Amino acid sequence: MGNMQDSETVTPLYSVIVPAYNEEKLLPACLAAVNAAMAGVPWPGEVIVVDNNSRDRTSEVARERGARVVFEPVNQISRARNAGARAARGRYLLFIDADTFVSGPLLAAALDAMHEKGWSGGGAMVTFDRPMNLFYRKLLELWSAISRSFSLAAGCFLFCRADAFADTGGFSEKVYASEEIWFSRRLVRWGKQHRMPFRIISSPNIETSGRKMESLPRMLLVLLTFILCPFAPRFRATSWFWYHRQDS
Repeated sequence: MGNMQDSETVTPLYSVIVPAYNEEKLLPACLAAVNAAMAGVPWPGEVIVVDNNSRDRTSEVARERGARVVFEPVNQISRARNAGARAARGRYLLFIDADTFVSGPLLAAALDAMHEKGWSGGGAMVTFDRPMNLFYRKLLELWSAISRSFSLAAGCFLFCRADAFADTGGFSEKVYASEEIWFSRRLVRWGKQHRMPFRIISSPNIETSGRKMESLPRMLLVLLTFILCPFAPRFRATSWFWYHRQDS
């Protein structure tokens, strides 16, 4: 079946790319979910973990679980994603965050969308791995509506054709956050030119960690910063929220 071991002897149809920065705690569960999901689809695939200059055992954890490791020295999520895509051998690329847990049905739906239905790529509706308070539930509802209406994929799960990735130039390395928004817009335009839709899968959802949602004051500070300063994603200092690792 299409698990990680197949990538050693068979040219993979798809590549799962996992950017990881100091993720030794959550990466094992992420890769366990990926491996289980891959075992349930009929196509061969590979897993690439991009160690984004981690200071912990991220690389060792990835190798112990059968993933191929690529090193990206510049601590920037866009560069990590792009480094993984450059190393990928698959015709289809799936970007999954290291604190995210993909299911077999969702992986199958994404691959079927590209391989059988002719999508250029897409994303999925997001759920969290823990209960959220009212503020975060409403925030998630707002994001879900925006994601569906404008075909914008969440960064925790985004998939696309490798040729679409190459033609659009990949993720912008001019920003330290919101790179998935700009990339989604590029893929939508590419898809229109090639008559291949870029869509958000409505079900099943992608489950990701709610660890960033545990501090309401921090979240409000981030939202205020990005509202008052549209150029904030261009600087790592103002995008600190995405680079600070809290205990999960």
